Amino acid sequence: MSQLSREEAEALIQEVLEVYPEKAQKDRAKHLAVNDQSIEQSKKCITSNRKSLPGVMTVRGCAYAGSRGVVWGPVKDMIHISHGPVGCGQYSRAGRRNYYIGATGVNTFAEMNFTSDFQEKDIVFGGDKKLAKLIGEIDQLFPLNKGITVQSECPIGLIGDDIEAVAKKSAKEINKIVVPVRCEGFRGVSQSLGHHIANDAVRDWVIGNRDGQAFESTPYDVSILGDYNIGGDAWSSRILLEEMGLRVVAQWSGDGTIAEMENTPKVKLNLLHCYRSMNYISRHMEEKYGIPWMEYNFFGPAKIAESLRAIAAFFDDTIKENAEKVIAKYDALMQDIIAKYKPRLQGKRVMLYVGGLRPRHIIGAYEDLGMEVVGTGYEFAHNDDYDRTIKEMGNSTLIYDDVTGFEFEEFVKRVQPDLVGSGIKEKYIFQKMGIPFRQMHSWDYSGPYHGYDGFAIFARDMDMTLNNPCWSNMTPPWLKSVPEELKAAA
Repeated sequence: MSQLSREEAEALIQEVLEVYPEKAQKDRAKHLAVNDQSIEQSKKCITSNRKSLPGVMTVRGCAYAGSRGVVWGPVKDMIHISHGPVGCGQYSRAGRRNYYIGATGVNTFAEMNFTSDFQEKDIVFGGDKKLAKLIGEIDQLFPLNKGITVQSECPIGLIGDDIEAVAKKSAKEINKIVVPVRCEGFRGVSQSLGHHIANDAVRDWVIGNRDGQAFESTPYDVSILGDYNIGGDAWSSRILLEEMGLRVVAQWSGDGTIAEMENTPKVKLNLLHCYRSMNYISRHMEEKYGIPWMEYNFFGPAKIAESLRAIAAFFDDTIKENAEKVIAKYDALMQDIIAKYKPRLQGKRVMLYVGGLRPRHIIGAYEDLGMEVVGTGYEFAHNDDYDRTIKEMGNSTLIYDDVTGFEFEEFVKRVQPDLVGSGIKEKYIFQKMGIPFRQMHSWDYSGPYHGYDGFAIFARDMDMTLNNPCWSNMTPPWLKSVPEELKAAA
């Protein structure tokens, strides 16, 4: 169907809200909006970063997930202890395809699950001694680790374990950094506070460790922050930065190390990919060390070129000239890819619902292929995320915050997009509805999607998904004819 008008989109929102009780209806109305590019501040049209309503199906994670699963977990040469019951730790293990180089279990540990495995007696008597013993055992079993973090689960905050005292004592005993992270799952309204807590732990326990130490710097030193190397994303981005003459001193946390984190204050510019998860530490380094930072977008050739030029503007004419050379080098390849896939994807309509930066950053890549994003939303955004999103979206398109399972399904049924891009929890629902779907948290086991190399894979995957003949052979359950005897029984 064609794009909804503003009136139709607003009517759709009201129709969806009608099923809720009055109190829930009033609350959810604040989180659903029709885009208006003339609005300067999103808080005038949409509310975000509020607690989810009890009883609705939210796909948010917790503060522990934001720290252990996002920020700290991919740091590959450190061991991350899930301090609490085994369940949370098991859920966090190897879930996000954070690619890294190294020998797992020898000098890299990102995919391994270390837990204090709390039992009832630990809840009653506390787990400080158990944690201290665990840290000692880990250092004996995995001597090449470069440090340890303690990622608190919910019970730790409830019983009051003093993980800071244990961390300080254990650090002296094993002569390595031990970072306590108060990321108990119940803190905050989503994993977003977990990002903030993790950033604060980096600020308090890591950044500054090498202040005053000698460092052989260059005028072109940069860092990549907030790229978690899903499917190799950070690698395909790093290639472009190095081709234009920059030196990537630090890359974290995807394929990152504790040494790189400690060296980050030595760079001339922090390049921020995921604004939501790493803007806090970027602002801290700007305030303490005077390091400027900028957000960049390496999804699709149009945004890549825009970002490369913006990055180059921080440096001299040599880097600016090199940026143009890099853009020109890949132009023919990009045009070939667009020429191949755009005729098959032109005019296709997409609805997104993801976390982090993807609901706005990925829009340009779809547009490069002639596709249109007709609805987007975040799981755990703040209003500064929506401020950035308003300008990327067309007028009268749907914007939804912490959308419930019911709301998202109803929007999709009415808008009838050609493709839905969301997470694993939504994947099978929409596939059973007969709608092509891409898992846009971890690229559906594909990737990378960043950079010029990634765009080639992105275009192939969108075509492979949308034009798969299986969709024409599927009938959603509600469209199947019901036998007369079942109708009578009903």
